[in-house]
Amino acid sequence: MAAEAAAEASLARLSPARKQPEREDDDEENPEGGGESAALNGVVVPGKEKSSNLDVKVTESELETEGKGTEEESTRESDSNILDVSSDYPREKHISIQRHLADLEKLADLKEDEKKPCPLCPEEKFKACYSHKLHRHLQNLHWKVSVAFEGYRMCICHLPCRPVKPNLIGDQTFSKMGAHYHCIICSATITRRTDMIGHINRHVNKGETESRFITVPAPKSSHEVLKESATDVQVLPNYSTPQKTDSYFNPKMKLNRQLIFCALAVLAEERKPIECLDAFGATGIMGLQWAKHLRSSVKVTINDCNENSVTMIQENCHLNKMKVKLHTKEEDNDEAMGDGGENSDTIEVTKMDANVIMHLRSFDFIHLDPFGTSVNYLDSAFRNVRNLGIVSLTSTDISSLYAKAQHVALRHYGCNIVRTEYYKELAARIVIAAVTRAAARCNKGIEVLLAVALEHFVLVVVRVLRGPSPADDSAKKIRYLIHCQWCEERIFQKEGNMVEENPYQQLPCDCHGSMPGKTAVVLGPLWSGALFNTGFLRRMLFEAVQYGLDEAQPLLKTLVCEADCTTLKHFSIHSLYDENKQEECGVYIKTPNTSAESYLVHGKRKSDEVIRNAAKRQKSENSAEHPAFYYNIHRHSIKGMNMPKLNKFLNYLSEAGYRVSRTHFDPMGVRTNAPLAQFKTILMKYSTPTYLGGQAEGPVHLPEDVKAGEQVQAAADSKAGDAEFLEDDKSGVAAAMFTKDYPTHCAAD
Repeated sequence: MAAEAAAEASLARLSPARKQPEREDDDEENPEGGGESAALNGVVVPGKEKSSNLDVKVTESELETEGKGTEEESTRESDSNILDVSSDYPREKHISIQRHLADLEKLADLKEDEKKPCPLCPEEKFKACYSHKLHRHLQNLHWKVSVAFEGYRMCICHLPCRPVKPNLIGDQTFSKMGAHYHCIICSATITRRTDMIGHINRHVNKGETESRFITVPAPKSSHEVLKESATDVQVLPNYSTPQKTDSYFNPKMKLNRQLIFCALAVLAEERKPIECLDAFGATGIMGLQWAKHLRSSVKVTINDCNENSVTMIQENCHLNKMKVKLHTKEEDNDEAMGDGGENSDTIEVTKMDANVIMHLRSFDFIHLDPFGTSVNYLDSAFRNVRNLGIVSLTSTDISSLYAKAQHVALRHYGCNIVRTEYYKELAARIVIAAVTRAAARCNKGIEVLLAVALEHFVLVVVRVLRGPSPADDSAKKIRYLIHCQWCEERIFQKEGNMVEENPYQQLPCDCHGSMPGKTAVVLGPLWSGALFNTGFLRRMLFEAVQYGLDEAQPLLKTLVCEADCTTLKHFSIHSLYDENKQEECGVYIKTPNTSAESYLVHGKRKSDEVIRNAAKRQKSENSAEHPAFYYNIHRHSIKGMNMPKLNKFLNYLSEAGYRVSRTHFDPMGVRTNAPLAQFKTILMKYSTPTYLGGQAEGPVHLPEDVKAGEQVQAAADSKAGDAEFLEDDKSGVAAAMFTKDYPTHCAAD
């Protein structure tokens, strides 16, 4: 009778959903009724013996399991309000999730005179012990390495909750059971503590916290509104660490967006209106800035293949009071472009692959900013871009470009690189070489307008020149680089297909003769041409000043000085917009007495002959381009000597007759046409010994006549170095420009 009473009490606790199928099965087996009561009372009904025995066995097994779990249920009732994400009903939290250490000790039921097992470890792993030892075990092993979340502690669990792979020896399966954590939100089991912390952080970024699941419906996560350059954009709470289906917004790329905006603003002044494409819109912040500031000068198209991103772009357009035209099918493109010019505040939003939209339509300005490398989109970008249009691309795969993953650079860009002191400029030349090859496959050449390599990205802006001749001229500028690994000297290989007997002779240094073994490596193929266009950069600086882009102005000033290879004190910002317009290859044909508006071509393209003639004329005018690469002053410092200040050292190099400037690639870098040997000679001359660091920089403890003699000798050495430099240079125009730029220095020497 006691067993029957316990059975009835346990069955009464079962859920109605669980008892209902049992009634139906029993009714079907016993249509006359009374089958259930017979099964409960353990009475065997004639003719139904088999089914009744099965019911009795199932009932007894359930009673045993529920009888064992009665003690655990009494300890869980206090904290059973956490819900499971995968279900709609409340679930009980795992016993490894507790608020205090005392709650964990209650599970063990510590008694001084009895041995108790650990509630979170199997008996094979931790045998039963007395209370003092079990207390230390719970505190040091489980509680100390727990993960905290909203007052709860997710302790490490060694119970066989997580399926593990079978071992080779079956007896050791339970002894080697892996430890794991139970998530308080989604009840997932995770092995490592760091992974568990990241898992909880992802829940928090999505808004999936305990309080959210206690509420009845799961509301949409609240959007955060950010403002950049007078443009509002709403982002998800996890915009800094997005999931695959979320939109990404990086505040650190603000400088990148300002540089691209300045380039587009310069192009918008040349011809109006222009069709521009942001191929990877994400939140749409870049396209919104284009449309909001440039207005009727541009027709903006924002594209993204992610449906959630397209939805967010539409919401951001409405937030900035812009009208939206959404097109997700390729057949609707022509119809979409028909109404684009009627309203300047209309932004076209497309949902398709970036390669598809660039193959289907033509644009004047294309910006590529994928996640990682952009080499997969270069062919389609140059396929339909209009003549004299601009293609800008941002590469964020800096691990491969900065020679940290050299095999990835070889796979993506086909370049062999090593880590050097000028690795950032090397990265920019790698990307430009890939761009040049992609444009040449479409019978197009390029002119590099801007190349920037900073901590997080590499930005390249090029102008497209249609025709096989510009394509051939651009392809010829892709060459290999010989780099000496001992002294860091470098030089591009000479043009030609003939194999040289001794390539080391091309290097200015003599490390191969004085050092045993091989001392140089061949890097590339790389872009060997100019990285900047002075006229375009000056106009970008003018646009940055006009639109109040404060972060881009210092960088653009540095770029202008770097393109001219001059110091900041010789730089003037007066009449930025009207100066040096003729320096841009194939864009303007400037006559001596023409105004600024006279050489703007609205909507029409110049003939190939005019472009070719203009390119030849600009080539002769810009023959003295900036020197390739730079030297780091700290890298070549002399041990035991105090170096001069960087600005003073630039003056010393300039006084010696060399072109010199600072570079944005390296804050301590010096871009100069001086050979490395002469660079080190001047650096050593004006360095002071360490013990005389308090004295003034320059030659110390020398009389005036000795100083004058050394200056005359240094001037003679500089003249000899200049003569060698001019002899090595094949271009007589470059020699003429070199002597023309520095007549005062030569007279003073």
